[in-house]
Amino acid sequence: MARKKPHILVFPFPAQGHINPVLQFSKRLASRGLRITIITITSVAKSMHLQPCDASIEIEPISDGFDEADLTYVVQAHLGRFVDNVSQNLVNLAGKFVSAGDPPIALVYDAIMPFCLDVARKLGIKGAAFFTQACAVSALYYHYNEGNLKIGDHLGTTSFSMPAMPVMEIGDLPSLIPDRDLYPVFLSQLVNQFSNFQKADWLLVNTFDKLEEEVLNWMASQWPMIKTVGPTIPSVYLDKQLEDDKYYGLNLFHPSAEACMKWLDTKEKSSVVYASFGSIATVGGSQMEELAMGLKNSNENFLWVVRASEVSKLPSNFVTETSEKGLVVNWCPQLQVLSHQAVGCFLTHCGWNSTLEAMSLGVPMVAMPQWTDQTTNAKYIVDVWDAGVRVKVNDKGIITREEVVLRIEEVMEGERRDELRRNAGRWKELAKEAMDKGGSSDKNIEEFVSELVCT
Repeated sequence: MARKKPHILVFPFPAQGHINPVLQFSKRLASRGLRITIITITSVAKSMHLQPCDASIEIEPISDGFDEADLTYVVQAHLGRFVDNVSQNLVNLAGKFVSAGDPPIALVYDAIMPFCLDVARKLGIKGAAFFTQACAVSALYYHYNEGNLKIGDHLGTTSFSMPAMPVMEIGDLPSLIPDRDLYPVFLSQLVNQFSNFQKADWLLVNTFDKLEEEVLNWMASQWPMIKTVGPTIPSVYLDKQLEDDKYYGLNLFHPSAEACMKWLDTKEKSSVVYASFGSIATVGGSQMEELAMGLKNSNENFLWVVRASEVSKLPSNFVTETSEKGLVVNWCPQLQVLSHQAVGCFLTHCGWNSTLEAMSLGVPMVAMPQWTDQTTNAKYIVDVWDAGVRVKVNDKGIITREEVVLRIEEVMEGERRDELRRNAGRWKELAKEAMDKGGSSDKNIEEFVSELVCT
């Protein structure tokens, strides 16, 4: 009888920006001989699609008790019930596998669900916390949780620094910290990552060694069980070790793939500004108009992702009036777009997945952060990685059309254009190196698998 593959349960937080990097990591594990069961809540499972080559990965839905409710509402209003329901159903699912003679040996869980470690301990298996945000962001939340980062009148607008991090201003912090009274539940959830994280058997981070070298070295000196395993984007865009690995496997919106690629094929090399602000962030009506007019008034072609829920905020006739230089779509295959030779710049909200994708594909950025970790990511994009520029907000909290034009032209045509492109290209090579055979992240994944199998 053939020996069964070691069985690992993987549980990402059920949102697109969390599922996709964990799914990519799961593919790396499966390629090394593990059987992977990815767990998600019932309402999300129907949007997840595996490729035929992912034979060692299965998706198992569990109920969170709110199968038809909006996840944001559930987290804000019923987090305790969510935790109780999910914890019990995780135990039940593991019991089903045990009864079938296929017991799991470890649980890889999203770090913002620290209760999963308690479930792993109850099951008598190992637990690995997976951090989907940058090391820098995690370090800031950790310092805040420890009371080392006090936001009060004494800080004001002055600069400050934390161990192994650049000098920062208040606007460079994850926005939930200075705005702690606006979103207390979300802040609590992110800070609670550090309630029991030192009890986990491994800390896995979606980044790579050379990208966050200083802060990562500091974290490793505190927590030796930390391992970088990123960037977790499909293998075809990096090391090509996984055959046919081109897609994440989850899209909450239907991408206009054919229309985007055909349009890009008609444009010259590095002539297009790609603008997208992720799956969650919303832009106010006044800001949307300024952004639209900035794209219209720039000298560049543009491909702009405007979700269906945001289209009504566009100026009237904007799509028609800009049809010769611009294309507006509701969603697009971002990796395919960023890897297209026509794209010369990424106007981005600086979500961590988008940031890693741009860095991995060598595309310089115009940073327009909105909230949460995006402000810290923007700080690093501009001041640490030197791979982009950041828009400035006026005294009314608006980024004007003139500012949009100025920053786009700075990246696309300005004196620093070649420097920014060279720097972005260097990070692309380093990202590929990290995931390639023998690279830092590749070795960390190999070590993680070896340690799992030994247990």
